[in-house]
This record gives sequence, C-alpha cells and structure tokens, in this order.
Amino acid sequence: MQITTSTVSLTVDDVTASQEFFTTHLGYKEVAAADGFASLTRDDAAVDLVLLRRGTEILPADQRDRRAAGLILAFTVTGLEGEERRLREQGVTITMPLREEPWGERLFQVTDPNGVVVQFVEWTTPAEQGE
Repeated sequence: MQITTSTVSLTVDDVTASQEFFTTHLGYKEVAAADGFASLTRDDAAVDLVLLRRGTEILPADQRDRRAAGLILAFTVTGLEGEERRLREQGVTITMPLREEPWGERLFQVTDPNGVVVQFVEWTTPAEQGE
C-alpha cells in the first residue's frame, strides 16, 4: 500500500461555518462542495479536510449523529508566535494561549464555529533537567 494523501473527515452541524473558518483563517481552498459537504485542501503538507453535515444520509446510520468531538486537529508550523498574532489580529479567539511544555512542545489552540479544536505546534529543544 502507498498512501498518497491524508484526509480527516469532520462531521459538523454547520458545514459553511467551518468551511469559511478554514478558508479564511487557515489557508485552505475548496476542492468541491455541495449541500452538506465540502472538501478542502492546502498546497503544503497539511492534511486535507472533508466537512460533512451531521445527519447526512451518506454516512452509515450509526455515524450520522456524531460530532467532531474529542478531536484535536494539530498542525506543526514554523513561526508559531507570528501565527498566533496573525489569527488574533484577524479576530480569531485563542482558546488556549501560547505556552511551552517541559518536553519542548510550544503550542496554542483555536476553535472553529462548530467546536473543532485546532492546535498549532512548534517543537523546541526541551530545557535540561535540573536547570
């Protein structure tokens, strides 16, 4: 098997709201869209996204009423502080402020209108133990 691309499919209540969030603030482009469906991509290594309206009949019956909950869509980026500043200046609410973990992960989070948590990460060298 050779995987040629990766896609995350998110079931949301309002496809248009998430589509606008990802295209306006996160640089995604629409590949295809229809009532209750949108396919989004970027030109870099980011995962492609499919947005499906909750309840749509194209989903198996046991999946139709699920929401994209408990999921964190994480992107490793460069220039983390600049991205946080850009998003804040665009009016995006930072739902977890920029912080650094002891293992060298610097991160912050935003949340789209449907509750999809998007985390931005930049890796650093962790501080030496005992310093």
